[in-house]
Amino acid sequence: MEQNRFLVITGMSGAGKTQVLHTLEDLNYFCVDNLPAMLIPKFAELSRQTPGRDIAMVVDARGGQFFDSLLEVLEEMRATNLHYELLFLDASDACLIRRYKETRRRHPLERGRHNLAASVALERKSLEKIREKADEVIDTTDITSLQLKQRIIQLYGDSTQARNMMVVVQSFGFKNGLPLDSDLVMDVRFLPNPFYEEQLKNLDGNDIRIADFLNKFPQTYEFLKLQTQLLDFLLPYYEKEGKSQLVISIGCTGGHHRSVYIASRIYDYLRLRTDLNVELVHRDLGRKV
Repeated sequence: MEQNRFLVITGMSGAGKTQVLHTLEDLNYFCVDNLPAMLIPKFAELSRQTPGRDIAMVVDARGGQFFDSLLEVLEEMRATNLHYELLFLDASDACLIRRYKETRRRHPLERGRHNLAASVALERKSLEKIREKADEVIDTTDITSLQLKQRIIQLYGDSTQARNMMVVVQSFGFKNGLPLDSDLVMDVRFLPNPFYEEQLKNLDGNDIRIADFLNKFPQTYEFLKLQTQLLDFLLPYYEKEGKSQLVISIGCTGGHHRSVYIASRIYDYLRLRTDLNVELVHRDLGRKV
């Protein structure tokens, strides 16, 4: 039986651990933030007993006295054959100080006892031995958020599905409100409305009779042609910028006829691409017309 990946993330405060955790969540890891070090072995045992989900956890100076035992806990895990990988996030002192000043957050070791520079120096000293034990060390001083994300995917993203951008194509009705998660919105209310055809009124865009009705009009074909060309142009740039999910919302008046048909055709077009994960959602199809 294949063993789950068990990743312990630690390092300097402000070096990017939270962003790493968010990236791992996108890779379908079960993620825990700010876990007391003494609980790590219990999670490692749990991962043995429940195969099928990789686990990642951040343990750092925010844990106060609970963090002090991290090195001891990790050594005990090695001795008892509890497998883990240790990722250490680092950055230069100047970079960490600048990040804290920009966000106006307090360093976890300040607490009225040290200034920011002294807190960073104290934390670095306390982490020296743990850094030496790390399987991977990533210095985030001179890399962008996108580069950090790509590095994490390279190291810990095992599946093609995790690496590919998720595209959600959803139909909706404007009368029920614009979907708040939309990245791109297409308005298809310019197309002739089957609602006003008595024999089509109670059907929806998945019905072949709705498709036949809409396909009689040249603007339906022209719109689909132009939109697929636009998506062919845009999608590589979204992927290049590290976007993990793109939501394309296609709206008509009620979300039953035109938007359902057009969304389904765009979904059919996009799912032929092997570099994307594509989902189709009809948000308002169950609502009363």
